[in-house]
Amino acid sequence: MNTKYTDLIDQTFDFPQEEFSVTNNQLSWHGINLSELIKEHGTPLKFSYLPKISENIQRAKIWFSDAFEEHNYQAKYNYCYCTKSSHFSHVLNEVLKNETHIETSSAFDINIVESLFEKGKLTKDNFIICNGFKRAQYVENITRIINNGFKNCIPIIDNYEELKLLSEGVNGTMNVGIRIASEEEPKFEFYTSRLGIGYKNILKYYKNEIEHNEKVNLKMLHFFINTGIRDNAYYWNELTKCLKVYVDLKKICPTLDSLNIGGGFPIKNSLGFDYDYAYMISEIVRIIKETCDDAEVEVPNLFTEFGSFTVGESAGVIYEVLYQKQQNDREKWNLINSSFMTTLPDSWSISKRFIMLPINRWNDEYERVLLGGLTCDSDDYYNSEQHVNAIYLPKYHKDKPLYIGFFNTGAYQETVGGYGGLQHCLIPHPKHLIIQKNEEGELETSVFNEQQTQEQFLSILGYK
Repeated sequence: MNTKYTDLIDQTFDFPQEEFSVTNNQLSWHGINLSELIKEHGTPLKFSYLPKISENIQRAKIWFSDAFEEHNYQAKYNYCYCTKSSHFSHVLNEVLKNETHIETSSAFDINIVESLFEKGKLTKDNFIICNGFKRAQYVENITRIINNGFKNCIPIIDNYEELKLLSEGVNGTMNVGIRIASEEEPKFEFYTSRLGIGYKNILKYYKNEIEHNEKVNLKMLHFFINTGIRDNAYYWNELTKCLKVYVDLKKICPTLDSLNIGGGFPIKNSLGFDYDYAYMISEIVRIIKETCDDAEVEVPNLFTEFGSFTVGESAGVIYEVLYQKQQNDREKWNLINSSFMTTLPDSWSISKRFIMLPINRWNDEYERVLLGGLTCDSDDYYNSEQHVNAIYLPKYHKDKPLYIGFFNTGAYQETVGGYGGLQHCLIPHPKHLIIQKNEEGELETSVFNEQQTQEQFLSILGYK
């Protein structure tokens, strides 16, 4: 009878997988012995594996290169990273090793750009795509770097007042883009995105505000939908509407030469994850090429803004199961030594699921459980995996420690969770490791931040 946890995984998935393997009853991730990390650093423990960032960037570049060649697409492709996914310096340093560009969303992002420039991580030739609603400080920072020679800084016009504010601050000419206010999926509580300018108003806006403005060149049309790039009727319909606007605009605007198709590539959230990235990119390129050829306009340079896809699969977190509570005949609660609400806030706020696997005891019998965090909040739990409406783990034994890992947690969790600040019920933020490869290709581990202390909390709260 197959009752071991390893039997469950073997029967449910193709395993081992590219990043996961099991040796001597213990899980490895990208060749990293996670049990050794636990022995040295304890739990809870967060870790970032930087080589995965470069790997995903290069994968996307190859997919676009192949699609351009397949469809004889005569233009350039530019990979931009959405800083809001993770602003940490170790992330940006790794991203910029790959001849990439930056997409910003708020004023302080520009200060990060200037810091990266001062350190030689990027140049004034890098594209800086400035999205988001632009308050006074954001406008000031954008115009400052444009005036300081960042010639490829392109603010994306989000509302009707921004162009005037930007024009007043720029000394010479500037390049801009316009964001399309796409229609949302039917399941949304509203019809149209609050971001950007409506499809029907863009040509009118260009003619009234940009066409005869000697300080402004329209270079880019920006298209993004909240649900991301998915092979469904909604996505293809919105892309088609965007392309109609592009070709109509291109016919009257000779400076327009770029189309930003945003981002939203999904990342692996289950061992059963299946998404054909190469097919989707090929189809997007084909449709753009055919639309432009039919309209007899040049194909645009393509920009993408990948955030989660860039950094999401580069990180994980490990917890220890502290205790098991049998609350009724059916429900067993495994309590972890941290909080889901603070260390994996997306699992609580938007019911996002991550790959969850035990680190050890793969040859033990398994049981169905619920996972609970340490806070005194009924919402601090994790109760299902992406592939099944349940969680199965090796059976709890008081004298046999059980460690569990959540993987592909690298996007948004730190910023949404308030990294370095107050945590719900004052649960401290875990120790954070950085794992990278040296010049010889060997793994090196360093401590980015220790677990929060009581002194740090008391200082934030004003007690010190």
